[in-house]
Parts: sequence; structure tokens; C-alpha cells
Amino acid sequence: MNQRRRDGGGLVVDSLVNFGVEMVFAVPGESYLPVLDALHDRPAIRLVTARQEGGAAMMAEAWGKLTGRPGVALVTRGPGASNAMSGLHVARQDSTPLVLLVGQVGRGMLDREAFQEIDYRRAFGQVAKWVAQVDDGRRLPEYLARAFATALSGRPGPVVLALPEDILSASYDTPPARYHSRCSPHPDPRAMAELDGRLKAARRPLVLLGEADWNPSAREALAAFVEAWQLPTVTSFRCQDLLDNRSPVYGGDMGLGINPSLARRAAEADVLLAVGGRLGEVPSQGYRLLDIPHPAQELIQVHPQPEELGKVYQPTLALACGMEPFATAAGALSVPAVVPWQEWTRRARADYLAWSQPTRGPGRLQLAEVVHWLGKRLPDQAIITNGAGNYAAWLHRFYPYRGYRSQLAPTSGSMGYGLPAAIAAKLCHPNRPVVAFAGDGCFQMTLQELGTAVQYGLGIVVVVVNNASWGTIRMHQERRYPGRVTGTDLVNPDFVALARAYGAFGARVEGSEDFPEAFEAALAADGPALLELVTDLEALTPRATLSEIRGG
Repeated sequence: MNQRRRDGGGLVVDSLVNFGVEMVFAVPGESYLPVLDALHDRPAIRLVTARQEGGAAMMAEAWGKLTGRPGVALVTRGPGASNAMSGLHVARQDSTPLVLLVGQVGRGMLDREAFQEIDYRRAFGQVAKWVAQVDDGRRLPEYLARAFATALSGRPGPVVLALPEDILSASYDTPPARYHSRCSPHPDPRAMAELDGRLKAARRPLVLLGEADWNPSAREALAAFVEAWQLPTVTSFRCQDLLDNRSPVYGGDMGLGINPSLARRAAEADVLLAVGGRLGEVPSQGYRLLDIPHPAQELIQVHPQPEELGKVYQPTLALACGMEPFATAAGALSVPAVVPWQEWTRRARADYLAWSQPTRGPGRLQLAEVVHWLGKRLPDQAIITNGAGNYAAWLHRFYPYRGYRSQLAPTSGSMGYGLPAAIAAKLCHPNRPVVAFAGDGCFQMTLQELGTAVQYGLGIVVVVVNNASWGTIRMHQERRYPGRVTGTDLVNPDFVALARAYGAFGARVEGSEDFPEAFEAALAADGPALLELVTDLEALTPRATLSEIRGG
């Protein structure tokens, strides 16, 4: 098979087969018809047709999160590629491996502003790890191999490869690319010895887990290490599934709406061990928790990408290594005979448990109670997805994430992510329950992908939290311009009728007491289901009502 002559489209697809790609997410376009044609004869790859390129890219990003291998999206030139930018940005900020293949105008038309022509190197250069265009069809395997290697190396991320039409339609004797073996850097033994000494000298240590090249083995080894050492461990924004939230050392997440006691604990720590993550704006609480460039805490930073070490904060000790090699090396360190921070860890755990108890707010529908009930009802391996909006604060605070990759949520804060991510999750893990949360505004960013879920018979449950408002912006509005509401009211469709029009199950829930029965019916539906939760706009955040925010 590798020696036969094939067109560029076949060369691309055969390379993807060799890379072990199982799923490609796409919106069909005439600019890459040879690739679509080649997929017709390659049953090893399943083509999933999305309704919009942003949705396709988000599905591919979620697939990359779930598998640790590059998700692949196929989009057409110009408007199609531009739509895919939203998913590309998620992959960038979430450190997710993704390869975006873009159909491009023929080489003979380049630089004339031909129909839908874009210079992708300039358009995507700041967002992607690497952007390239194949101008010699014989080099297709080389470019594809580099694209996958780049997406996986160091800090994982997105790569964009533009494929001109004439390159795809021409024939070649070139064999396809072969599988790329991933390389993960290991920690320096001398650095591990220094880490051992600094941790054992600590009195108020804190471990912070963030996005990087995680896998189930790395998570398991890291959990064994922090639990053996009784180290209080927290997670970065929307990385709550990196440690089972039931662990006796888990102390919460450093996200938006952070537990005030956790913020104080981070500020009071004498040693902060950051494993993965970029210590970005959200976990650093607007870059205020740690001094720049030299934190008051001893900062031990572990990251697979050397350029991320010291990028904002200068660490006391830096380790450029992958998550699994680090977790394995940490597990080999001798457990301290005396743990002077036991009470520090116990208080961190107690503060988290108190913080995660449901609170009550205005209205019949108590979102905290709904989320808390789901945490007890769903199995450990259930996958919860969400986009962006105030509704997610209830989810992150009151839902206990237990299994690995049980949380799919964009650290980039992208709206519309929940539904596409849920579709990818159900395709990847058909036997795991998948529940997507979305606000009414968030849902309408990608609601058309409900058609994708119906087309492929995916039994996901979409929970739409409807307060007829762009709630997050309304919150900021009320804080800065009390009572001066501008542009944040929403006139919404009948979401239940909309779901049924697509062929999905739909039900409206107006009181917390009605949610369990509605959820069971949705879970039992033959295909996707949508539950519309009608909430009171006064219940703007878990901590404060609209009136309280307006009143200062």
C-alpha cells in the first residue's frame, strides 16, 4: 500500500491512518475534496460532520484532551478557517494537541486575493505553535509528521497546515508518513534532590496542578506522591479532574470565584510546587497572588516546555520535564518521617468541604442543589462539559470531579464549548455518561451542533441554564455601572421546542424538586436530550445576588 501511486488527498489520509487517527471532525468544503474522497475508502478513520467549523475545531480539541493524541479538524479556506479560530484558541490556552488541516486556494492563484484566500501564517501565527503551507506535494508526509510531532512536543498545542487544492489533486509516488514516537523530557536527578530538600524544609507547602501533558499514569503517580507526603494539593482553573476531589489532600481549585480561604492559603504558603500550568491570570487571581517577577514563596515550577519556566514568575527551582516522568521521580523520593504541615493540610481540606456544600439563592430552581445532586447521582467516570458564563461557577464549586478527564472546560473562557466537547466525549467514550452545561447565551453560540448529536445518535444530556441574560457581563455591569443595563438582556427561543425540532428529547425544569425525574428521563432517552433550567436572574452568582452586587 505504501508503494502505490496516490493523489495528495490519499497521501494525507494514509498518513493519518499511520498516525493512528480514529476520528476527524470536519465541515465539508470544495477546497479539500480529494481528502474527503480518500476518507470514503479508509474505514479506519471515522468522519464526523459538524455544522460549523468552530464546533468542529472544539470537538477536535476535546478529543485531544481526552486521548492525549492530536485531535484533527478539517476545514475549508477563508471563512471556514476563520470560524475554526475559536477552537484553535481553546487548544492554545488549554495546552491541547490539535492539528487543523485547511484547504487552500491553488498555488497558481496565491497572492491575488483569490476566492476565500487567506495567508494562514500571518492569520494564525500567534495562536498556533506552528503554521505552514505545503507547496510541494512530495513533502506532504514530511509536513504532516512535523505537524503531529509539534502538536505533541513540550507544551502540547495546535498546529495549522494549509493544503493547496492543486497539491491535493496531483498524484505522487511518495509513501505516507509513519507514526511519530513521542519524547517526554525527564527531570534532572540533582533538581529532584533539591526539590526533596526544599519540600522537607517547608512548613506551609502547597501543590498546584495545571494543564500540561498529563495522562492517567501521571495522574495516578502524582496522587500517590502528594497523598504519601500529605501535601495540600489544589488545581488550576478548570483542571479539577487532575486529582480525585475525594482525596484527603485535595483543597479546591484556584479558578474564578475562588474560595477566599484558598486564596489566603496560597498567599501564606512558604513553598509553592506548580506542576504543569502557566500560573496565568485566573489561577494567580489577576497576577496578584504572587509577586512579579520574584514571588515571596519559594516557587518550584515543573513544566514540559522550558520557555514557560520563568516566563512571568522567576522560580526558585525549575524542572523542564513531562508530567509522567516527574510524577514517577517524585514517587521515588523518601516520604518524610515527620510531616510538620499535617494541620495545614487538614484545614485546607476542611475549608474545601465547607465551601462545596450547597448554598441557597433566589428562585425555585436552586442550581447548587441540582449540581450537588448530580455529583451523587453520576458515576466517577461521568464526563461534565461546559463553556463560559456565570452558570459554570456553580458547577465548578459544587460538583466533585473524580475520574480522569471527567471535566472538559475551556481555560480560555470560550463560550459555546460545552456542546461540541460533549459530542467528542460521547464519540470517544460511548459508555460513559456525558452531561453538557451551558448558559442560554453560551448554548446559542454552538446550538446548531445539536444536529450533529442527533445525526450520530449520541446520548448526551445538555443542561441549558436560562436566566434570559448575558449573566457574566450583567454582573460586571452592575458592579461598575449599577442599574444601567445595556445590551445584556436576551430574548430566547423555546429551547425545549428547539430540541424537539432537531429530534432530541426536551423538557423544562422550573423547580429543583423536579430536576431528578427530568434528568432520569433525559438519561434514558434514545439519543440526545436537552433540559432547560429556568433560573432567577437575581441568582447571579453563588456568592451574591444581583441586588447585592448592585448595592455594592
